[in-house]
Amino acid sequence: MDRRSFAQMMGGSLLGAGITSSQPTLAASSSQLHSLAAEPPFSLKYAPHFGMFKNHAGPDEIDQLKFMHEMGFRALEDNDMMGKSPELQAKIGETLTKLGMTMGVFVVKFDGFFDTQHMTTGKKEATDMFVKACKTAVETAKRCNAKWMTVVPGNFNRKLPLGVQTGHVIDNLKRGAEIFEPHNLTMVLEPLSDNPDLFLRYSDQTYMICRAVGSSACKILFDMYHMQRNEGNMIANMDLCWEEIAYMQIGDNPGRKEPTTGEVNHANIFKHLRKKGYTGVLGMEHGNFYPGKEGEVKLMEAYRKEDKG
Repeated sequence: MDRRSFAQMMGGSLLGAGITSSQPTLAASSSQLHSLAAEPPFSLKYAPHFGMFKNHAGPDEIDQLKFMHEMGFRALEDNDMMGKSPELQAKIGETLTKLGMTMGVFVVKFDGFFDTQHMTTGKKEATDMFVKACKTAVETAKRCNAKWMTVVPGNFNRKLPLGVQTGHVIDNLKRGAEIFEPHNLTMVLEPLSDNPDLFLRYSDQTYMICRAVGSSACKILFDMYHMQRNEGNMIANMDLCWEEIAYMQIGDNPGRKEPTTGEVNHANIFKHLRKKGYTGVLGMEHGNFYPGKEGEVKLMEAYRKEDKG
């Protein structure tokens, strides 16, 4: 069923690409929803995450994925993919393939991966933990057809010089690259703004580390929310680091919600990305500003507005 047929239905099935849905009915809740479904696919690969449209599509991940496709999205992002069962990972991968959608990032998770001291310490046990998680991530990626995995080096170690910590991080990432590169997979390093103890904070710092690792398996994840908070000047910094950027994420600031809810001019950024020929994924790593079905419609309308800007 094509998307225009979906738009003409008063209540229809989620039969994207001829796939039978476990939730056979999805009533179009408003004229706005019909109008959104009639639009062509977005010009860029914006990637919603599970839960973003649960009020329309229901709790089932596969139904949510089909709804995303009907609404014109052509990618998915799921930070928690490694925590899902192998069976569900495979089912998601199969559905993405049938729908012609791209799998975005999932997070390479391990104990304390986000905001503890691990890579910076140079300790063997930290490296062993990271290497083990990378090997598990390879199997997850195979099942869900992923190419990119988010990696975060963790917190500063206040007892070591910055250069020494940077060397430790590079050594760890080289080990990860050795694992991912033979499988044509790429770990993307994400500079963050969540707390002042995080080691990786800036795009140029991440660029330097990627150049030092020197592998196609180690690139930058440019998260617009974090970069607006940490450094601003996003278009210029994207251009400076362009050769090492493999993935992007979206989130307006303040609030980390959808475009048009904060201070970032996403329409200009998206226009710049189209001009540069960016064909990668833009993960929608943010919350919904408004609640319920109305909020989901407003979110999609915001993306339509900025995508056309």
